Amino acid sequence: MTFNNKVVWITGASSGIGKSLAIALSKHNCKLILSARRLEELEKAKLLCQNPEAVKVLKLDLAHIESMPNITNTAISYFGNIDVLVNNGGISQRSPIIETSINVDRKLMEIDYLGTVALSKALLPHFVANQAGHFVVVSSLMGKFSSSYRSAYCGAKHALHGFFDALRLEHDKDHIKVTMICPGFVNTNVARNALTADGTKQGYQDDMTENGLDVDVFVKKMIKAIRKEKFEAYIGKFERFGVYVKRLSPKLIHKLVLRSKVR
Repeated sequence: MTFNNKVVWITGASSGIGKSLAIALSKHNCKLILSARRLEELEKAKLLCQNPEAVKVLKLDLAHIESMPNITNTAISYFGNIDVLVNNGGISQRSPIIETSINVDRKLMEIDYLGTVALSKALLPHFVANQAGHFVVVSSLMGKFSSSYRSAYCGAKHALHGFFDALRLEHDKDHIKVTMICPGFVNTNVARNALTADGTKQGYQDDMTENGLDVDVFVKKMIKAIRKEKFEAYIGKFERFGVYVKRLSPKLIHKLVLRSKVR
């Protein structure tokens, strides 16, 4: 596929992967809709795009599931069409299971899973009517195998794979594509903003994230995977091979993750 003259809607576009993706895609002669909770940051991201006049900003909170149909109608009204939805918005978590409040598990599922599903279901009839559309979902390698201290996050990301695999099957006849993007460690603020056991933010960066892929390098690989309409893309450094190790031996990936002492 090509992004030329396409309308791309990106959630979580105020920072990190979403912001970098918006700036990169603005060079591909496409129209953009940038969504997140922080309008001020979205406006800043818009000004960094190559053609700000071809960029709209739209406030969106993934926790407000009931608002998705109205927000989707507003998004469609901007350019009269949407070709690609990049489900990038979400939060992470860092805490031991035994200490983690069930409210944290609920919040991760509501935002990372249900919010993404609700938005995608609101846009789905538009894609079906057009007999075309592309859902791009930023999952994680943690959606393919798990790690300690990320139980709620892993659960939500695994759930996304189950849902969107089913959507891909049901709407193959409607020419709707699904690409699951699975990042490893990427140098963004995801760790700083991750929720701890009581729901407060962690507030600091960890070494693995700090030494992860540069976000702009990641986005180049992400765009390549979208253009190739890949079903899944595993993007990271050595950690991406964990997906293949788990296929061969669940016990081996268990041992390797234990040895890594990732926190």
